[in-house]
Amino acid sequence: MSQDLSSLSFEEALAELEKIVHNLESGQQKLEDAINAYERGAKLRRYCEQKLSEAEARVQMIVKKDDGSLSTDSVK
Repeated sequence: MSQDLSSLSFEEALAELEKIVHNLESGQQKLEDAINAYERGAKLRRYCEQKLSEAEARVQMIVKKDDGSLSTDSVK
């Protein structure tokens, strides 16, 4: 659960976040474990939001050319 966020794909981060939410909702964790899980969940949420924002920016960079074909402008 303490895996570095930068090594996670969006899908992996989202799956971990969903698991944390489920465990917190169950109410079966010790207080300290729940606090640690909540902190990790907050980091995962921010990471997922960042990844979605990056994906949205990439999609918005798709440009339709005059001939009807699509191209992408590189975001660097």
